[in-house]
Amino acid sequence: VRLVGPAGEQVGVVRVEDALRLAQEADLDLVEVAPDAHPPVAKLMDYGKFKYESAMKARDARRNQANTVLKEIRFRLKIDPHDYETKKGHVVRFLKGGDKVKVMIMFRGREQSRPEMGMRLLQRLADDVAELGSVESAPRLDGRNMTMVIGPHKKKAEAKHEQRRKREAERAEKKGSAPADEAAADVAPADAAGGAAPAEPTAS
Repeated sequence: VRLVGPAGEQVGVVRVEDALRLAQEADLDLVEVAPDAHPPVAKLMDYGKFKYESAMKARDARRNQANTVLKEIRFRLKIDPHDYETKKGHVVRFLKGGDKVKVMIMFRGREQSRPEMGMRLLQRLADDVAELGSVESAPRLDGRNMTMVIGPHKKKAEAKHEQRRKREAERAEKKGSAPADEAAADVAPADAAGGAAPAEPTAS
């Protein structure tokens, strides 16, 4: 086998018997790491420690992995300004969270003959959220609906990490302001008591 030492150093091609002897002398395990190589590659290592570290890396990878979700939000063609701002706020929240947004405009009755109005509304929304996301799927008609997909600039994992960091900063700021408020509360009663202190009696 081609033997690799515990620190990754190349020992060379040795007989299996010699590799096992070296493993026993070093109180380590002989682990075959590349069985299809010619000759096969084996490494001297603490196999229990190797399995533990591999499990920890896999757990960290799963923790940091975040799947992007496709959110959907629907608009009417004749939407009033207040409703538009409310729905735009939802789109902003989704994009900040690292999710894609499928925006759908539902046409009713004669509105189907005015697809250009739907295009203008979707373009307006895309322009309003351009700092957070970009159009991944251009507006297209799908039956009585028109759809568009906006993707976030930030990946889901980055967005989650940023939100976590922001929450921690806010908590730290609240903790930092608490002692000052308590100190002010301690001073106020003392001042009030001082102002209400009775005058010393004077001898006549």
